[in-house]
Amino acid sequence: MTGQSPESPGRVTLTTIASEAGVSVSTVSKVLNGRSDVSTDTKERVEAVMDHLGYQRRPARRRGAVIDLVLNELDSLWSVEIIRGVDEVLHAAGASMVLSAVHGRSSDTREWIDQLAARRSNGAILVVSELTPQQRRRLTALDVPFVLLDPVGSVEALVPTVGATNWAGAVSATEHLIELGHTRIAHLAGPRQVLCSRARADGFRATMEAAELPVPEAWAPHGEFNDASGRTELARLLDSLDASGEDPPTALFAASDLQALGAFEVLRDRGYAIPGDMSIVGFDDLPVARWTHPALTTVRQPLLDMASVAANALLRIIDGEPVDQFRLELATQLVVRGSTAPPRKNTTRPS
Repeated sequence: MTGQSPESPGRVTLTTIASEAGVSVSTVSKVLNGRSDVSTDTKERVEAVMDHLGYQRRPARRRGAVIDLVLNELDSLWSVEIIRGVDEVLHAAGASMVLSAVHGRSSDTREWIDQLAARRSNGAILVVSELTPQQRRRLTALDVPFVLLDPVGSVEALVPTVGATNWAGAVSATEHLIELGHTRIAHLAGPRQVLCSRARADGFRATMEAAELPVPEAWAPHGEFNDASGRTELARLLDSLDASGEDPPTALFAASDLQALGAFEVLRDRGYAIPGDMSIVGFDDLPVARWTHPALTTVRQPLLDMASVAANALLRIIDGEPVDQFRLELATQLVVRGSTAPPRKNTTRPS
């Protein structure tokens, strides 16, 4: 949806402002939220465009609002980044947040919706969740607006969603390894049913196929976005290669930083040098990625910005403002650190 003239300020959207100011929607969101990581020139330019278009910030409905943030788990580093981003926006808007964990179980989801109805929440952000038609009808009946962040599967056209360019991020990770000279590359994929996981796996396979590099089925196992899964899946792959006498991959693309950290542990336990014997690329760029030794090459997913954009979108819906666009993907970026290097020549299998 696009904004109209300054004479109809209620129709001005963040997409319109971003286009006029020559910045991204997430940058406009940062300016609205008072974030400090925006240059003074950019902030002034965005605010000048908002004034020119007649954009009005309307905090009356949002102040004092209660927003439900629903995640599959609360204790992962990934979830912490999302919580931080949402909390920052809600705090600035005078709204409060209620955290819920559904652990992917339908019974927990039903219980959460019952609790949401009891506390009369004003809106909800559902993270890595699958919204069934029944759940959507229930939320609609309760008059509770919602936004999906990194939805599990495909969603209906008019449901607001925020995500990242997962396919493109996987392509950049795989291309980086190929450009270094790797031809035997494995992929630790995420859950089969999760949309972002499938996009990353598809990006990896598409890039390998374009380079005419084979990917045996066993070299791209699906698991979970956690370190335990990274350990389990890589150990299983290396065990099978040891048993058959095949050479191991020289590079690994993990669908999450946590899976990459699990892979780090397995490789070190087995005497592999990183990146000498195996290069590793992760996905997310969690703070811990900079603390590993060597530091992890990874695809930066703008988690704080994704959370901020989702929270601001929900607050605008609560305020009765038009939705900018129903499906928004923020750009990913490859961050090269010390865990990737060209493959060694004439190496032997670690003993």
